Amino acid sequence: MSVRVIVAAHKAYRMPADPMYLPLHVGKAGKDLELGYQGDNTGDNISEKNGSYCELTGIYWAWKNLDCDLGLAHYRRHFKGTAKGKDKFDSVLTGQEAEALLKTYPVLVPNKRRYYIETNYSHYIHAHPAEGLDMAFDYVSAQSERCKKAVETVKNRTWAHMFNMFIMRREVLDGYCAWLFDVLGHVEKNLDTTGYDAYNSRVYGFISELLLDVYLEANGIPYHEVPVMFMEKQNWLKKGGAFLKRKIVGH
Repeated sequence: MSVRVIVAAHKAYRMPADPMYLPLHVGKAGKDLELGYQGDNTGDNISEKNGSYCELTGIYWAWKNLDCDLGLAHYRRHFKGTAKGKDKFDSVLTGQEAEALLKTYPVLVPNKRRYYIETNYSHYIHAHPAEGLDMAFDYVSAQSERCKKAVETVKNRTWAHMFNMFIMRREVLDGYCAWLFDVLGHVEKNLDTTGYDAYNSRVYGFISELLLDVYLEANGIPYHEVPVMFMEKQNWLKKGGAFLKRKIVGH
């Protein structure tokens, strides 16, 4: 396959049958749990940082240890292809479809997630402490005027490409990952996460969701949006209530 999409997982779960997909046990370092999947703790890796970097330990592993166009999906969240069927797994994006799209577009991302009543920045700080994202944005803004403009654009949008999901041509991935892990490394050196609960300790995974759009914007990289399927039923009423609660009360 000229394209591989790692499927980040921390427990056993049904996986797509298409050979493009590589199930990856993220955060495998130090764990006795065996899922039968490739672990992210081999070769050049940051598996031990999974508690704060989330699926980014999988992205890092794939970047350093695979040599092809690359992407990431989640075990309960996949890009949707054109096939239809009663079984959701029959509709997952295929390797053939991904390869065809990458011939035209250097990056595939999820459909926009729209917030409507607030910006990306206000949405983030209602859910998480602001200082980590502020450090990242300040660091990127200092790199160039172009980067500063991209940060302001993404901060003030009311939509974003979320979930750290993408599929990229190799040359784009190399540039993005080198930049991303440099930015996150800077924040990690300077951010005091003492007192963060387990949820907000996942800070670098949360920050990176917005950094993807900053990178695309700053570098003028064309992309194509692909719908995302949730493989389990979603409680949208509960999610909507949580969204409004954060808006009113904060994190």
